[in-house]
Amino acid sequence: MKPINVGLLGIGTVGGGTYTVLKRNAEEITRRAGRPIRITTVADKNLELARSVAAGDEVKLSDDAFAVVADPEVDIVVELIGGYGIARELVLKAIENGKHVVTANKALLAVHGNEIFAAAQKKGVMVAFEAAVAGGIPIIKALREGLSANRIQWLAGIINGTTNFILSEMRDKGLPFAEVLKEAQALGYAEADPTFDIEGVDAAHKATIMSAIAFGIPMQFDKAYVEGITKLQAVDIAYAEQLGYRIKLLGIARRRDEGVELRVHPTLIPEKRLIANVEGAMNAVLVQGDAVGATLYYGKGAGAEPTASAVIADLVDVTRLHTADPEHRVPHLAFQPDQMQDVAVLPIDEVVTSYYLRLRVEDKPGVLADITRILADSQISIDAMIQKEPAEGEAQTDIIMLTHQTVEKNANAAIAKIEALPVVQGKVTRLRLENL
Repeated sequence: MKPINVGLLGIGTVGGGTYTVLKRNAEEITRRAGRPIRITTVADKNLELARSVAAGDEVKLSDDAFAVVADPEVDIVVELIGGYGIARELVLKAIENGKHVVTANKALLAVHGNEIFAAAQKKGVMVAFEAAVAGGIPIIKALREGLSANRIQWLAGIINGTTNFILSEMRDKGLPFAEVLKEAQALGYAEADPTFDIEGVDAAHKATIMSAIAFGIPMQFDKAYVEGITKLQAVDIAYAEQLGYRIKLLGIARRRDEGVELRVHPTLIPEKRLIANVEGAMNAVLVQGDAVGATLYYGKGAGAEPTASAVIADLVDVTRLHTADPEHRVPHLAFQPDQMQDVAVLPIDEVVTSYYLRLRVEDKPGVLADITRILADSQISIDAMIQKEPAEGEAQTDIIMLTHQTVEKNANAAIAKIEALPVVQGKVTRLRLENL
């Protein structure tokens, strides 16, 4: 059987891992795919790196990625360059040239996925992207195929290893965010510029992709609510622990009658939940389907070989379906293209969730009554509370409250009124809470 020829764009961490695993497991992969899959061309600006990875192999090396997507001998283009710019041009050009595409580029798909999938549909080629979400965890295949009998109600994921490592360290060691970030950078878990990770953007890209597959809606990254972990304080992690909760940065997508919730933010989760116990740089996604109930997917969300595992799984899928009738392939976003629904993504004000509130108040009679009255007027009921004894010589103390579910705009209105009370010092710390 004639081999499938692959053009690899980018031979950095994931590209190098893909090359290594494909070569090491070539026999096993051929047995699964039904024909050999071989990388025939590698494009990278760093030709020295490419030579070192492909040393001794019959592989064409180039610093011109556009030459690879134009090469008539290449059947599948693997895009591992990243970013929105040149990667978009290369992917669209590869599709125009009738080539299938495999990519790990969550940012590209979250922002330009609608355009890319439409182009691929028109040309009759596949765009596979298992590696774009949660590294080696096959969550895209689970959502798109394994759970296709289900009406998916919601999903919640720890889908950024950098932030999960930072939160685990803050909880274990009681250290402030800035200190743990430096440690994460020293260990290689965080980039020199960690903005996309710590501000929640990376997780929002991935949550956008999963929401599109789960609910059959277009990519709508620009409507996602995104909040990172930079303002999170160690004291709130400790208080959450006392109340039986852990704080994780979650990507959440939930189907509601009014539309879809799509949000990323630090979230309290009951410590008994399996997902609350996902520590370090690991990833996990919890999916609730109407027929199956809750299913949890756990594993390494980054790294050379875990991500390569997902890239090569896509290569095998594309190879198996290479000659199949385009009308009978698994649709890119699980639902048939003409059955996609343009459902509204709800603004954060319309989200329904529970809350953790921490207030610094003067230690005097009647304070708690004033606060609870404001919450009651906003139709917010209290689920649990801690009132700390003031430290010796201090006239202020902390009150920590957990609320039952309410609409966010009600919580915002109540918080504004509480902050206006003369007995309340500074701003109220507010975190969202999900029981999952």
